[in-house]
Amino acid sequence: MISLQWLDPKSSANFPDVETTLDEPQGLLAAGGDLSIERLTRAYKNGIFPWYSPGEPLLWWSPDPRFVLFPEEIKISRSLAKNVRNHKFEIRMDTEFEQVISLCGNQPRKDQPGTWITDEMRQAYIDMHHAGHAHCVECWSGDELVGGLYGIHTGQIFCGESMFSRESNASKIALVHLCQFLINNGFKLIDSQVYTEHLERLGAKMIARKEYIEILQQEHNIDMPDNWSDLFNNYMNSKY
Repeated sequence: MISLQWLDPKSSANFPDVETTLDEPQGLLAAGGDLSIERLTRAYKNGIFPWYSPGEPLLWWSPDPRFVLFPEEIKISRSLAKNVRNHKFEIRMDTEFEQVISLCGNQPRKDQPGTWITDEMRQAYIDMHHAGHAHCVECWSGDELVGGLYGIHTGQIFCGESMFSRESNASKIALVHLCQFLINNGFKLIDSQVYTEHLERLGAKMIARKEYIEILQQEHNIDMPDNWSDLFNNYMNSKY
């Protein structure tokens, strides 16, 4: 029987090999540790992410298979394409990260009674944003932030963490623009981590963890600025 490894928050020791994840619950790799920038960066570089609920210990996961979206394979319905063409919302990037993650935390997933974005998790990703590792896409209606998403950049992958909508199609429109932006900048895929019916309808699919790790660890690393706002504005200006 494989026992779960506990990480010492005072130690910077490496994570266990992802091949040692548990079968039940599937993909659980380790527990404990902390949410420091150093540990989170190392986790994502090795195909590992934190996911836990309030009252639980800090849990680390690396599921097999992995649920991903190849940006060029996103499925855009006619109504969604029309909303994108008609500029239903103003799209920005990296201007209000803290507000985006807070609104994501206020909108729990359909299959969960609460949010997994604890106060500790929220602050950790804000720190990652300030360090240039975490980024967001925002949909604005006038002065109101009505939709968006955020995630982590590692290698040639954007690890999508969460999204929210306060108006119809807002998060989908954010995702459409993110996909095109990532394609333009040489990214290979968006990591959606675990299955959701919503993202499956948009083209996400399962791939073997081995395939995911191979893409993640390709030597070419995309050189991006710490803040993607200006780069995204250039993309929008060239597109419209």
